[in-house]
Amino acid sequence: MLQQTPVARVEPVWTEWMARWPAPSAVAAASRADVLRAWGKLGYPRRALRLHEAAAVIAAEHGDIVPSDVVALEALPGVGSYTARAVAVFGYGRRFPVVDTNVRRVVARAVHGRGDAGPARTIPDLADVEALLPADDPSAGVVSAGLMELGAVVCTARAPRCVACPVRSVCAWQAAGRPEYAGPRKPVQGFAGTDRQVRGRLLDVLRDAPGAVERAALDAAWSDAAQRDRCLHSLLVDGLAEQHDDGRFALPS
Repeated sequence: MLQQTPVARVEPVWTEWMARWPAPSAVAAASRADVLRAWGKLGYPRRALRLHEAAAVIAAEHGDIVPSDVVALEALPGVGSYTARAVAVFGYGRRFPVVDTNVRRVVARAVHGRGDAGPARTIPDLADVEALLPADDPSAGVVSAGLMELGAVVCTARAPRCVACPVRSVCAWQAAGRPEYAGPRKPVQGFAGTDRQVRGRLLDVLRDAPGAVERAALDAAWSDAAQRDRCLHSLLVDGLAEQHDDGRFALPS
């Protein structure tokens, strides 16, 4: 749920989700339609379907317990390298480098003296964080959490609070006079008018309906017919919607 989504948006959905489905087997037993409705407006709804699939695998192959091994985690549907490492580190206290945007920024400044990390470089980024971790699992977990927190609340992108930074005395960026970052930046992706927005509008119609809906209800959700049809087709292909024999549309069963 936290992938590309702020904690403030995730927390209420996660709380309700865990109260409703406290174990992977409970999620697996739910319908895909119920899972998508519970996911609500978190965005990237394919994550909900992958989570549903992963829950089924965990229930069937791992005794209804989320595995702690990174390789086993990465084998689950929808779980990539970052999520696998985050679960292993923060859920089980294992020693692995966990790299997100905030961690990359802290390392870029404190270690390399750059104002920002620039585009992601998976192998070098992991190596950078690996070098900072203590050898034992418990201490490494504390450092991993500290790096994320430091980047989130102190070493922020726009207004870093260097005066309050606990690593200020050893920060290469601070020692260099906090030079401006002049390297390549990740392009900012808009949302208004994109296929993502259209898909969200169509899913809202299906999610809010008690049952299948007529095509006219979806047509009313977006005026551009060509874009709307393309997005509806993509929802069908992705398994986020289904068309009944009578021509009506609904969330997948």
